[in-house]
Amino acid sequence: MMGIVGYTQNLNQKRYSLEECISIALENNLDLKSTNLREHSAKINHQQAKANILPSINGSFNLGVNDGRSIDPFTNDFINQELTFSNMGLSLDITVFNGFRLLNSVKQSRLNREAADMEVEAAQQDLVLNVTLAYLQVLNNQAVLNLTKQRFETTKKQLKIQESFYKNESGSPADYADILGQMAGDETSVLVSESNLNNSKLSLARLLNLEENIEVNTEVPLFDLKEYGLTAEEVYNEALQNLATFKSRELRIKAAEKGVSIAKSQFTPEISVFGGLNTNYSSAAQLFNSIGTSIVETGDFVTVSGQDLPVMTEQTNFEGETIGYEDQLDNNLNTVIGVAVNVPIFNGFRAKNNVALQKIQVKESILELERTHQNIKNAIAQVHFDMEAVYNRYLSLEKQVKAYEESYRINEIRFNNGVSNFLNYVTSKNNLDNAKINMANAKYEYLLRVKVLDYYRGLAN
Repeated sequence: MMGIVGYTQNLNQKRYSLEECISIALENNLDLKSTNLREHSAKINHQQAKANILPSINGSFNLGVNDGRSIDPFTNDFINQELTFSNMGLSLDITVFNGFRLLNSVKQSRLNREAADMEVEAAQQDLVLNVTLAYLQVLNNQAVLNLTKQRFETTKKQLKIQESFYKNESGSPADYADILGQMAGDETSVLVSESNLNNSKLSLARLLNLEENIEVNTEVPLFDLKEYGLTAEEVYNEALQNLATFKSRELRIKAAEKGVSIAKSQFTPEISVFGGLNTNYSSAAQLFNSIGTSIVETGDFVTVSGQDLPVMTEQTNFEGETIGYEDQLDNNLNTVIGVAVNVPIFNGFRAKNNVALQKIQVKESILELERTHQNIKNAIAQVHFDMEAVYNRYLSLEKQVKAYEESYRINEIRFNNGVSNFLNYVTSKNNLDNAKINMANAKYEYLLRVKVLDYYRGLAN
């Protein structure tokens, strides 16, 4: 007898509930982590925009050695010697007015941060929906696999009966060959179902960012199958109030409008107040102190009685003393304070073009919001229509399964007692099996669409 390559399950392996899968995905999903990083960047940009209003204070210091002809920073005279120099400074700059650019930048960054917060919430809603849909797909494929295995087991039992008939030469060889073919077809269906189940588990594992095989909890009933109570229009109205993606689009529009105000500030003068505190040091600087007087010749002569006599004068003598580092910094200290006005006269139409570009950005943001409204409204209408159709199909399939169960029961008894042929039996069996599979698919298709509508209503959290 041909063996079945089944999807083996470790009985000791943890089985995840839907809530556990959602919790793991919110913690591990890489796309959500990227969205969180963008939200953190928006928060830092907002903090920096507020900090830009504060005064700018900077300090400077340098120390160096100069050799050769240079200017003495102490006397501003040319010298030709090696000297050590040093400069220290402290500067202050305060923007008084710049067309409210800084204030509007703070408002824009705040709106961008709020939009980023909404985008994180929207990403979480999307992830919860995707995990739920992937989880339901696993359940659907598991249910279909169980049905195909049941069909295979039923065919295998019938094969044993027909095999005994065949060996006793009391059965039809054609019926025996047909049931062998049916057995191979059912086996193929099991293999296909196992492959579909494995693929759906891999998709769920990717959303959870887990490398291990996923086993879901199928023992506890998750949902009641009942008719949805809201119309597509009612779902859309709730979506307008609850979906984070609408809120983020609206905030992006407001942020783009602040961008226009920021660009317009380039037309206005910029007024700032500046101040500075500076000092310097030079090793060539000296302080000359008097150490007494002496009589020296001036180089001139006077003639007295025909004799040239040198002219003498009293000269004060000085001794050079190096000025200390701290003393020079204190003596050379100077301050500066003033007001600066920068008036834009002509900048190659840069300001005008920037305003035009920002206005285009506003229009693009408005179009993006309108596109989001349109896409979601159309999606809700389509999902709601499909949900109603599949619900009615499920109700119809329920009746069909009941009818085929009775037909199969009768045909199985007749076939086993040799009253009916194999064709009638296998037709009845395939009708029942296919109806059960179709009903299982319809059930999960309906639940999938219900979850999508709940997501649009903001119930995905």
